[in-house]
This record gives sequence, structure tokens and C-alpha cells, in this order.
Amino acid sequence: MRFVSLVFALVLSLPAISLYAQHQDPHAQAIVRAAVQTELTADRDDHSRWRYRDLYSNPDGEFLFHVVETDHGSIKKKLKQNGQPLTPDQLRAEDARIQSFVNDPAQQAKQRKDGEQDDKRAENMLRLLPDAFLWTVKSDAPDAVTLAFTPDPDFTAPSMEARVFAAMAGEIVVSKPQNRIQSIKGKLIHDVKFAYGLFGRMYQGGTFNIERRELAPKVWQITESHIHIDGHVLLFKNIHEQEDEVKTDFRPTPPATTLEQAATILKGEPTALAAQR
Repeated sequence: MRFVSLVFALVLSLPAISLYAQHQDPHAQAIVRAAVQTELTADRDDHSRWRYRDLYSNPDGEFLFHVVETDHGSIKKKLKQNGQPLTPDQLRAEDARIQSFVNDPAQQAKQRKDGEQDDKRAENMLRLLPDAFLWTVKSDAPDAVTLAFTPDPDFTAPSMEARVFAAMAGEIVVSKPQNRIQSIKGKLIHDVKFAYGLFGRMYQGGTFNIERRELAPKVWQITESHIHIDGHVLLFKNIHEQEDEVKTDFRPTPPATTLEQAATILKGEPTALAAQR
């Protein structure tokens, strides 16, 4: 459920805003409802684990990681920063950090707890998706349908988190014939104020774009995410959510891989990474 968690975390605290209403297209809404159910079922049944390269950038720089997922948690090793390979001392520090995680049940438990909370929040938001928006079919091709969404002014949010829906407008691409969400992108179409602007404001024009693809039959993962949102909260403290992430070179992690084995895999980096090119 990570892709949903990522999308809704972008505007987790945004209050409702008013938009010009449009009519609900029952056919478009039904497509979304089917896609949501498919994603919930797929997430429940997906026990796959992956290794991949993760190129992540934010205002602090650009970082290349090798990530290994296991049934016991995920670990990653930084290999490059701002396009430059890490020094031997920096690589040794990365290995030491990884080994600390492998040997510390408390760190592992915290990672699991954080992941479970994110997944539960994401599931709750996903279930509300068909009813929180007014849906229309933007285009319909043999391999995918593109659906546009705007907030439904009659939607009553059951929680503070659910109010994020009213701040977004954008589109979703649903892949056929599996009814899987292939991409979702949106934009803040107004400045959004916290307590009439007294406690902050998120600025109009902020965007997000999430891309997914099928890695194995009926197994979909995020491959790209792009988040660009600005604002300020609490006495003019600036918010600059400027993040871009591209994941490549996915390979299955062997079944029953332990954290110790994952750490051993990463100790071979960056030599193993260079050998793959």
C-alpha cells in the first residue's frame, strides 16, 4: 500500500476547500471502485520482496541507494552522493549503520510499527477514494482508461485525514484488464490556509506525480514519485517538499532471505553495482 500512503501523506493536514462542482459520471466512479477493490486484494495477497536501485533527490542533494527488502524489514546502502561515489570510509560507515540495524530488535520493531501505521492509514484513505471525488472519463484506450477527479462538495469527511481529498484535483490512469492503478497525479488548485492563515498556508500550484508498473504477474510497485509543494506553517517556518525518486533494476529477493543475508549482499556494493552495468 506504499504508493497510496505516499500520495495522501503529501497533503495530510490540508483543510477542505470549495471548488466548482461537476456532475458525477457513474461509469467512471465504478471503474475507480473496482480499481480500489483490486488494489486492496492485491496488497493483501502480495508477499513479494525486491532489490532495486533508488535514486533520490531533495534540496540536500542527490543520493543513490541499493535497497534490499526482506520479510523481516528493509535495509539500504548509500552508494553515491551528488553523482560521486562514496569514499571507502563512508562506505564502511554505511556498513556499520546497516549492521547496527541488523543487531537491534528495537530498530526493526520501530520500522515494522511505522510501516503498519502507514499501511493502515493508506488503506483507510484508499477506501474513501471513489466517494470523495467527482469522477469523469478523460480518455479510454484499449490498454488503459484515464479518469479525472475533483472534490465532491457533498462528501463528508469521517476524519481529519480524510479532509485531504478536498484539496486535490488531478487524474488517475487505470490499467486494463487488471484494473490496477498505473499512475496518479494531482495539483493544489488554491492556496490552502490553516486556521484562516494564522497557522500557515500551502501554496497553489504544488504538484505530485506517482508512477507504477507491473514487475511480475499481478505485482505492481512504485517506480517514480515526484513531489513539489511549498508553503509555511507556524510563524513563517517554510515548507519545501521537493522530492524526486526513481527506482530501477528491480530483482526479486530470494525467499526467506534474512536481514543478515541482506546485509551481506549490500557489503558487496558498490563493486556488485558496477558489475551489473
